[in-house]
Amino acid sequence: MATAKKVAPVKKAAPVKKAAPVKKAAPVKKAAPVKNALTKKKKPLVVREDESPWTKAELTQVRKALEEEKVRLLEEIAVSEAGLEDLIRDSGDGAGDDQADAGSKTFEREHEMSLANNSRAMLLQVEHAIVRIGNGTYGECEVCDKPIGKYRLQAFPRATQCMSCKQAEERLM
Repeated sequence: MATAKKVAPVKKAAPVKKAAPVKKAAPVKKAAPVKNALTKKKKPLVVREDESPWTKAELTQVRKALEEEKVRLLEEIAVSEAGLEDLIRDSGDGAGDDQADAGSKTFEREHEMSLANNSRAMLLQVEHAIVRIGNGTYGECEVCDKPIGKYRLQAFPRATQCMSCKQAEERLM
């Protein structure tokens, strides 16, 4: 004969607490007007004392040149990376290669990597210049905060330093 196990008595559920009465929300205050970046007056870009201020056409021309350079660099990076992938894939097929072939493949691969890295660095400089145009700091030396020079920027739009600071940096190298 099987013995029946005793089962503990079922506990009654705890009484449900009533929710607190809902309070009316405080009236919503109107937010302070947000200044739109487009309506905000930008300060004019700095120029040297012997230069005329940037015109809208000049700045548009510089921005266009930077955008074109960005597209060119992105294409160049894509081509370099594709070539690098081919070189890496082919480097596994070294069976029967002599030392000169292996060295030549290594040189080509390192050369392609160097080109791709150089293009990436230039792309970062171009993007940085575009951001600086947008935030109104284009033309200011990032070292001394003096004007870089409008003519220097038209010749080299990625410049971030005035001639004095750039020459001092190069002397240290």
